[in-house]
Amino acid sequence: MDPAAGIGIPVAFGAGLISFLSPCVLPLVPGYISSVAGVSDTAELRARRVIGPTLAFIGSFSAIYIALGLLGQQALRGAFTGTTARDVSGALIVVMGVIFVASPLIPRIAREWHLPALTQRAGRSGPVLTGAAFAICWTPCSGPTLGAIVSAAGTSSSAYQGAFLLAIYCAGLGVPFLVTGLAFGKVTAALNVVKRHYPVVIGLGGAVLVGMGVLIFTGQFEVLNVHVSDWLRAAGLPNFNGDT
Repeated sequence: MDPAAGIGIPVAFGAGLISFLSPCVLPLVPGYISSVAGVSDTAELRARRVIGPTLAFIGSFSAIYIALGLLGQQALRGAFTGTTARDVSGALIVVMGVIFVASPLIPRIAREWHLPALTQRAGRSGPVLTGAAFAICWTPCSGPTLGAIVSAAGTSSSAYQGAFLLAIYCAGLGVPFLVTGLAFGKVTAALNVVKRHYPVVIGLGGAVLVGMGVLIFTGQFEVLNVHVSDWLRAAGLPNFNGDT
């Protein structure tokens, strides 16, 4: 079964959520939200004012990430085929998981491209350009999680399935931005709790990526997908494999 179906869908969403919670993205969320909404004081944020610009912001960085991901997918599919593509993709995902866990210990890994002029200019030009600036400046920071999903997409049966998996990743990264903008005060308090438990977030995120890589490398990801499909069918719940 395709990695862009079944258990791969919640894993991709979780990888996006982990990217949002990572130490190099989460502390900067208030600044991005205020920039997207066009206010200098986050106390002035109102749901009506936030929802449209935030959706445009999410759509902008998602389009860039999906385009970059599809280029990576095609490169993998062009270089490797069959079980070799599966093995290489699985190994790459394991490496990305290890890098993600190591990033807090090695500051050069957990970095972003600082492009102040681009960020400031984008902030004055609307949410679409701000989203593009986010995608460009923070690609190195989100690299381990994004790279893991790109590697998984590389084993997909089609570009459409790969794009779908990348879109799920972007949803996992984008939905928290939207929720934060709509309920800034309450969500900010919850995110402060996350900041105090970064080791748990990093450890859990790395474990998810490494586990996914091992399952793909050993061929057990397909077996797990079959079991999940059977459980969902027996419980009368929506079947990810059948619905995608």
